[in-house]
Amino acid sequence: MAEKILMKGNEALAEAALAAGCRYFFGYPITPQNEVPEYMSRRLPQLDGVFVQAESEVAAINMVYGAASTGVRCMTSSSSPGISLKQEGISYLVGSQLPCVVVNMMRGGPGLGTIQPSQSDYFQSTKGGGHGDYKMLVLAPSTVQEMVDLTMDAFDLAEKYRNPVIVLGDGMLGQMMEPVAIEPREPQEADISWATTGTLGERKPNVINSLFIKAEECEEHNEVLQAKFAKMLEEVRYEILHEDAEFFLVGYGTTARIMRSVVEMAREEGISVGLIRPITLYPFPDEAFDKVQKTAKGFLTVEMSAGQMVEDVRLAVNGRQPVRFHGRTGGMAPEPLHILAELKKLIDEVK
Repeated sequence: MAEKILMKGNEALAEAALAAGCRYFFGYPITPQNEVPEYMSRRLPQLDGVFVQAESEVAAINMVYGAASTGVRCMTSSSSPGISLKQEGISYLVGSQLPCVVVNMMRGGPGLGTIQPSQSDYFQSTKGGGHGDYKMLVLAPSTVQEMVDLTMDAFDLAEKYRNPVIVLGDGMLGQMMEPVAIEPREPQEADISWATTGTLGERKPNVINSLFIKAEECEEHNEVLQAKFAKMLEEVRYEILHEDAEFFLVGYGTTARIMRSVVEMAREEGISVGLIRPITLYPFPDEAFDKVQKTAKGFLTVEMSAGQMVEDVRLAVNGRQPVRFHGRTGGMAPEPLHILAELKKLIDEVK
């Protein structure tokens, strides 16, 4: 077991990417994730890697496209407005079946908004933020250690499915410091027979492409992609705290951290409450809501947004119990006492 050291979230994530074998980073500065490219600019040259600060977010994601085409482990990171600019390139990466990792440390919006933490990019990440019918695995850490672990997992998953994987954090997770253990991980043996690595005159050239002029060929390609996205459903991850509770708080990332305190406060008052924390936002853990049906009487979804994940919670619950929402926007974080008050309103409503 590696020794634990105190690290800022963004820097721990960057070191985890290096420990997972990432040697190519392309990005552009934007708060609150600037420590990621700053750290990479210092560490990658020490590892004979490549760091490029591109002239824009658009350029950065297309550089990722080029590197990923050769089968190497590569990544980019940004924050909400920057991720918006990368959407066309992300769609191209999915369409061309190229593995890479995309990190989004969310900030408040819309527009330039604020540099404070938010969770308002849920739709963008889970519903396919760019054009076309596509999906990506979306991993949502709630601690710095989990940010390390899930970032390392993201590279393995990207290669497994030949698809970009999103690590979705926020400004609070990126800036906080916690003890972490980073254990170097040997990259899995990946089949890169598809990559543009040069032929040496021994085979036909590989072509990386997402353009299909004939509609029939494009549909056939889409059917291959959709079958892959369906296979991704096997990667579902979640945590349930107090599975036999009557009421459940639902949240991910930073919000889930806050809600752990609410669960403790409520249970001290004799309220039967638990927590459902999605770790994968795609695939969404519908099965977690099935598991608690014997005792569940209601759900309160809490987000740092105007309400996005709550739509998937309602679909998962499927009308069996009431689902209510509490959110803060613009970079404001929900407060435990306010969440507890909303929980009590739900309980009164049900009773």
